[in-house]
Amino acid sequence: MSCSSVRVFNNLIAQRFLIIPSRTLSNSLSISSVSSISNPTGLKRSWLSTRFCGTNRTLVWGTRSFQSMATQSKQSVYDFTVKDAKGQEVDLSKFRGKVLLIVNVASQCGFTNSNYPELTTLYQKYKDQGLEILAFPSNQFNGQEPGTNDEIQEFVCTRFKAEYPVFAKVDVNGKKAEPLYDFLKSSKGGLLGDSIKWNFTKFLVDREGKVVDRYAPTTTPLSIEKDIKKLLGVA
Repeated sequence: MSCSSVRVFNNLIAQRFLIIPSRTLSNSLSISSVSSISNPTGLKRSWLSTRFCGTNRTLVWGTRSFQSMATQSKQSVYDFTVKDAKGQEVDLSKFRGKVLLIVNVASQCGFTNSNYPELTTLYQKYKDQGLEILAFPSNQFNGQEPGTNDEIQEFVCTRFKAEYPVFAKVDVNGKKAEPLYDFLKSSKGGLLGDSIKWNFTKFLVDREGKVVDRYAPTTTPLSIEKDIKKLLGVA
């Protein structure tokens, strides 16, 4: 990095136009481009694009997204907002202090008829002790959740008597993945990588909003009852 580039970089940080994580950026940080642009208020500012070598993550200021950095800055599940089946935003901080079981669900999966009843059983048994189940429909696995949000709600409520929240359909992998799921995956990777492998992958979250465990789709809800009881403090 040249002396002039260092001055530009430091100036942007000092003026709070560039926000970087609190941890030190190592020598892998390099300047890729510096030019002059107009920001939304019409003031001329320097444009700084930085790139972490080996990760292909670009950080810029202005109207571009800091999604990767924003997800990294989140400290718990409570820092995220998701959408319910009606498209209304739900701040997950409303579940603060509860033990959460977060599951990506599907209506036409081979695991549907085994998982939904057991999720309902767990919820009925431990909801008064502080368990909350958060279900996120996803159609990313062989198109096994093709219905609309309203159709999904009717299906789970009528057939499986689900009383826990079932949110709007989301992507759990890829560029359009729900930020919550990026956080979950980065907190607890899977056996063969971080990506969600199939429907009914489960994440167990403690009362502080921290991800403590991840379970494969083949792991049934009732088989992790002992782990849930431990977090709830139930004998």
